[in-house]
Amino acid sequence: MFIGKNRIAPIHLALALTLLLTACSRLPESPLKRTAAKPEPNQPSTIDVKVMPGGPVVITTSAAEFQVTPAGYVQAFLLPSGQKNSPQKLSLDEPKVGAPADSDFVQVAGKEVHFTPDFQQAQVQEAIGKMGVGKRVVIPARPLGPSGTDLQRVLALEVYDKFPNILLSTVEYKNTGTSDIVIEKSINQRRRLNARLAGAKARPWEMWSFHGASYDWGKDDVVKLSPAFSQPNVMGEMVKGGYGGGIPVVAFWTRQVGEAIGHVETIPISASIPARVAADGRLNTEVDYAANITLKPGETYSTPRSFVSVFAGDFYEPLRIWSSVLQKEGWELPKPSSEAYNVSWCGWGYEADVTPAQMLGTIPKLKEMGIKWVTLDDRWFDAYGDWNPRADTFPGDSIKKMVDDFHKEGMLAQLWWLPLGVEDGEGKYESHRYSVSKIAQEHPEWLILDKNGKHARMTRGLAVLCPAVPEVRAYHKHLTEKFIRDWGFDGSKLDNIYSVPACYNPAHHHKSPQDSVNAMGDVYKEIFQTTRALKPQSVTQACPCGTPPSLAWLPFIDQAVTADPVGAVQVRRRIKMYKALLGPESAVYGDHVELSAMTKVGNDWKEHGDDFASTIGTGGVVGTKFVWPDPGPKFKDVNLTAAKEERWKKWIGLYNQKMLSKGEFRDLYVTGYDVPEGYAIAKDNKMYYAFFTPSNWKGNVELRGLKPGKYRVSDYGEGKDLGTVEASANGVAKLAAEFKDHLLLEVSSQP
Repeated sequence: MFIGKNRIAPIHLALALTLLLTACSRLPESPLKRTAAKPEPNQPSTIDVKVMPGGPVVITTSAAEFQVTPAGYVQAFLLPSGQKNSPQKLSLDEPKVGAPADSDFVQVAGKEVHFTPDFQQAQVQEAIGKMGVGKRVVIPARPLGPSGTDLQRVLALEVYDKFPNILLSTVEYKNTGTSDIVIEKSINQRRRLNARLAGAKARPWEMWSFHGASYDWGKDDVVKLSPAFSQPNVMGEMVKGGYGGGIPVVAFWTRQVGEAIGHVETIPISASIPARVAADGRLNTEVDYAANITLKPGETYSTPRSFVSVFAGDFYEPLRIWSSVLQKEGWELPKPSSEAYNVSWCGWGYEADVTPAQMLGTIPKLKEMGIKWVTLDDRWFDAYGDWNPRADTFPGDSIKKMVDDFHKEGMLAQLWWLPLGVEDGEGKYESHRYSVSKIAQEHPEWLILDKNGKHARMTRGLAVLCPAVPEVRAYHKHLTEKFIRDWGFDGSKLDNIYSVPACYNPAHHHKSPQDSVNAMGDVYKEIFQTTRALKPQSVTQACPCGTPPSLAWLPFIDQAVTADPVGAVQVRRRIKMYKALLGPESAVYGDHVELSAMTKVGNDWKEHGDDFASTIGTGGVVGTKFVWPDPGPKFKDVNLTAAKEERWKKWIGLYNQKMLSKGEFRDLYVTGYDVPEGYAIAKDNKMYYAFFTPSNWKGNVELRGLKPGKYRVSDYGEGKDLGTVEASANGVAKLAAEFKDHLLLEVSSQP
């Protein structure tokens, strides 16, 4: 997104929801200014575009139809089975009648400025690029008012053959007058959704939804809408509590059809994608950018690239599409190391004051159970930012000796730490009161400053090193080398990572305060690549505790984590989320199994879960934090009793035997609509199914994604043969079942 006659960057930005208008070198060029390239002679686009003189513009792909209505609303339709001109096309879009309904407009002087498309001036161009061949449609528009508004809008739409379910758009606004115009906010992809359009008996708000924002610990990412639903969905920047970042996607679906919007920039630009059920029951959503930009006469402002996607299924499909687009635009997702799939034990069961003796004391049980990874968790260190061992719990070189001892037993060790955070003598976290870290004393010029010139704060109330400063990235490379090469650890557990504040430190000479936010991923890239170079089979894990991840650092990990889930439902849905984002064979840590059942006690949670099935059945990586031998009543909730040991051995043994986390996650069941809740994984020429229910279930379960024929079915969770089933021509077999909590099935071809 740019501004100027020759794309001159502006000086002023809003702190809240600010656009990165100045970091031009980090953003793909606006589609409005791209030279339309002809497709390769042997690969012409099959997308059909029809432009009516008074509207609409109709863009038809193999799977969808996108219409720009005479009012400027971009309406999305799903074509069943890819049938063009099908009378059965499905949509949730219901443009408002009797009021401006354009999907893209701006706010000037506190008032919305809407536009009327000039379809007679529309241009249809061939498009070819990283996403393949497609079509680009450019539509100019004039303002509806208020009078004297000298703005011209040009909407550029892109659709590609290999991505038939998504339409990309960029909007350019030009000051055609003789006076300055202040654009306060840009609104893109405004939608008004009605579930009744897809099902006559549905109430307008009766949809399920996914919200990629990171703003509140433990908040459900997947939500069934209610008449009072409202959520701001701020993306990119840090928000109250130190959260922030997120995946800039919101999605809504019914049994028949779904729709998603967001942006596809590869850096975490600040935006908001609010979602709210209005008084009329319709769901209103849009992509907002708070610009606060002054356009001088002749200057132009281009928005970031946003999208609308129409699909069948649940949140998995739009997240998969979004990730695929970003990968084409330069997002590189590494293949996990083979060690990322092994079971992990975490020392956090002993909490903050764990000792080497306690860590090493678990070795007999870890080996007995087939657990290969151990994690030294929070508070092994003296001060955030310095990351030296605590003298009282890890004196001398005991931390290195501990790692050596684990290695002698054939085990791998991971270290907990929190990049960028430093202690500056202010505040505390839990029992740890902050000192002034050595790094803050030696390099105060590295710190992020707020608009008032004071130390900005991130999660845990810590001061923050600015990731846009080259020396800060070099320092994190040095830390990684110390942990991995010098101390011998085999990977990192990077925890409590969300976003960072905007930086106003004049010593950094930023082009924009948002430089710090957008450079955050560079630090995680440094950590990941340095670790991989030192130990190719290492595991770098990142945990955005209690929230969705950030696109800033998501490409720089071996292993995602369900991030302090509040119960088993979140475990399952977050594993599915990460499989969509990172690939169907990605390594997703289901977090400590103890988190699979939780009870709120005051402002805290009591963890008492033992639901291994929710991780195993969905293709996640198993983990636990038990303590052993019995250290006393303080740790009774996580003590490995004889009864728990029997259960832990059973499930960890099953995990190691099946290793479904290395299988291919198959998107065959729709969250919110398929009952019981279902998951499917393909591995070693077999299909594995997992079904979950909060109460007793009796009836038929559908085994989807099979080739026609007969199959042998077994309950691998209980070791029972369930006989044979036959899959019909549509690839579905039905099995009569009765179960409580979960049912885990292995299905193999019957000779």
